[in-house]
Amino acid sequence: MRRLLAILTMVLALGLGNAGFAEIQWHETNREVQGKSLNDPNASDGVKIYGSNGTITIVTPKRITVRVYTILGQMVSQATLQPGTSELRLGTRGIYLVRIGNLTQKVAI
Repeated sequence: MRRLLAILTMVLALGLGNAGFAEIQWHETNREVQGKSLNDPNASDGVKIYGSNGTITIVTPKRITVRVYTILGQMVSQATLQPGTSELRLGTRGIYLVRIGNLTQKVAI
């Protein structure tokens, strides 16, 4: 058991745990988003967050820095998004945490 724990610790320390997320990138899109935002745009400077079909979509009226984490706290993506609509297609369904400034929103996809 200790040996397994030591191996897992080394793998995470070397960053090999992020290998599956290395190719994930945000893409600007003109696609219209249907449905209700997961957060209150009035309380988040107009930023709207959507999650569906393996994709996190963010609509923002201004330039923002966004970070996406797994529910275990592993960072999946960090990017600065320009005003407009941007999508992040994730290969793994699950629950993610989206952090924009002081706003943190749970997104299930």
